[in-house]
Amino acid sequence: MARAATPAIGVLVADGAGHEILRYHHDPRTESFGDEAVAALADAHGLAAGQILKTLVLAVPGGLAVAVLPVPSKLSLKAAAAALGVPKATMAERAAAERSTGYVLGGISPLGQRKALPTVVDSSALRFPRVLCSAGKRGWDVALAPADLVRLTGAVTADILAT
Repeated sequence: MARAATPAIGVLVADGAGHEILRYHHDPRTESFGDEAVAALADAHGLAAGQILKTLVLAVPGGLAVAVLPVPSKLSLKAAAAALGVPKATMAERAAAERSTGYVLGGISPLGQRKALPTVVDSSALRFPRVLCSAGKRGWDVALAPADLVRLTGAVTADILAT
């Protein structure tokens, strides 16, 4: 069998989870990776912006963790920390996030990371039949059932959006 294009896709293939890989042109000059994905994918695939998720790596006491939430939303670090059972969370440094996950910023997937990190997925994802997250490469997203995302990442779900 051929090697999967990214570790994230490899996880989905190995599990047999239903998924669809969606590609779009990534402009290397962009600094807003999530907004680029929403602009390229939402209308083209009949999706709500809230179905397209971003993966944020957090620094928590004792290491790193992951928060997955809709691109247009802001993360409540306090709510994420509470969901992860830690006293506080801050945004991880770029180098630490890339080193731990094995992905580059703008292509960090919650799936197939080098080291499985504690993960929280915003509960709003469960409202949709499918959600998109990074497939592990800039310009590549993967559509899958939110239940599969939660199961394959070992995530907890919680309301982690800033109000």
